[in-house]
Amino acid sequence: MELLTPAEGELALSHARHVLHEHIAREPYIEPEFPPVFSKKRGVFVTLTKHGDLRGCIGFPHAIMPLRDAIREAACSAATGDPRFPPVTPKELPDIAVEVTVLTEPELLEVVPADRPGAITVGKHGLIVRGYGRSGLLLPQVPVEWGWNVTEFLDHTCMKAGLPRGCWQESSVQIFTFEGQIFSEKDGSHK
Repeated sequence: MELLTPAEGELALSHARHVLHEHIAREPYIEPEFPPVFSKKRGVFVTLTKHGDLRGCIGFPHAIMPLRDAIREAACSAATGDPRFPPVTPKELPDIAVEVTVLTEPELLEVVPADRPGAITVGKHGLIVRGYGRSGLLLPQVPVEWGWNVTEFLDHTCMKAGLPRGCWQESSVQIFTFEGQIFSEKDGSHK
């Protein structure tokens, strides 16, 4: 995966922030000229927090559209389309911190189920669990934030899919890993 430079990461954050203000507060936003990496198809998630608490997180695990468009769609959806939360209001925008995670393409973990924990590195890998017609995804930063070990990370990804803990031990359940490059505003006031 071609990594974004720190300046490109700042641009990704700025783009997500401006899109939020455009979408929620109806503030005009003219997109800047983007470096070439923003025209490449990439998976991306936008995470919104308010005073350190999750306020919305939506994204695209697979590279289905150019990065600039994926950031736009994910930012709007995280703010107004995450079914776990009511839509973000214009009044909340100064208290919302934005995080953009640019993903590598998910790869199937091709080891026997008993060896899956040994093939996953907490803090490096994100996970997708797919089985029984359901799927769930957790970003690489989630187990670090919660202090989970590899087994807990696998269990929680199963539960995110609506599946029981431990289902990752079944050969019929697929596990995919991916990596993410994380760009984050600090929590606090944003204008």
